[in-house]
Amino acid sequence: MIEVQNLFKYYGERRAVGPLSFSITQGEIVGLLGLNGAGKTTALRILACDLLPSSGSVVVDGIDVVDRPDEVRRRVGYLPDTPPLYGEMTVHEFLIFAARLRGLSRAEAAKRAGEVEKATAIDKVSRDPIASLSHGYKQRVGIAQALVHHPRLLLLDEPILGLDPVQIVEMRHLLRRLRGEYTIVLSSHILSEISETCDRLLVIREGEIVASGTESELSEKLLRGIRLECVFAGDREQARAVVRGLEGVRDVADASALETGKGVHAMHVEADRDVRAELVRALVGAGIDVLGLTRGERELESIFIRLSGSKGESSPEVPAAASAQTEATAAPKEDA
Repeated sequence: MIEVQNLFKYYGERRAVGPLSFSITQGEIVGLLGLNGAGKTTALRILACDLLPSSGSVVVDGIDVVDRPDEVRRRVGYLPDTPPLYGEMTVHEFLIFAARLRGLSRAEAAKRAGEVEKATAIDKVSRDPIASLSHGYKQRVGIAQALVHHPRLLLLDEPILGLDPVQIVEMRHLLRRLRGEYTIVLSSHILSEISETCDRLLVIREGEIVASGTESELSEKLLRGIRLECVFAGDREQARAVVRGLEGVRDVADASALETGKGVHAMHVEADRDVRAELVRALVGAGIDVLGLTRGERELESIFIRLSGSKGESSPEVPAAASAQTEATAAPKEDA
């Protein structure tokens, strides 16, 4: 679906992106992960034919973005960080307007507007003025306008920017519903959300891809292991002994269980590899109920900081300010 080879983009003498090379297959959800100014937005704008590359090759659905940009635009739905909405229009009017701009007939536009309203769960507010909607609904309308011409590729720039926790969960579910039907590329610096939503991560630092893969693959390559938090019901000492006996487990320690109940405990597990499946089988086989098993949040932070820090930066320490930024749900927008 996407083939990028040796892409560069300059603003005057300043290099915003490059050298950048990656490929994305049909139906994937791929996340661009990086700090503000890393080049995520520039890369998305080039894919959307909103910017031309300075050099290199960018092919979308077999079409070169320089040779035939109008053909690429017909295949791409793009949501910028600020949705391009007209507040005085109703949702339905705006979606018909967006569809007509993209070449659909009046009848096709009306039909397609209804379809994307249902797909993005905004049909209940379709007759409301856009200006009256919450930020979460406006983001959904922004995605709906990107889908209205039935593109093959969906580009989303910070789609959860400024959303509250409930709206973030709703957006995550929406993107999962679109999985497979569309190829989706989204940018973010909110680690937990991009990990929850995407099949694969492309980590950008200073305009270059410095790593790619799933969260597990990046963890195994960079952190040499995995950190888990397990909540279980049963004998604590027996559970710890069972987990310690698994190959690759380095350490097991007690943790505070957020759940309450008779015999409910929690433990931290550090291992050299992903032992989640084996851990569950071993505990259940020993008669211990597994109530929850999650990756450690600090592990995500460590991956992000190691990959996205400035070139030449070697310290694995996570500064307090940087840690806070990676958790923010409304960080300032990048300049490039």
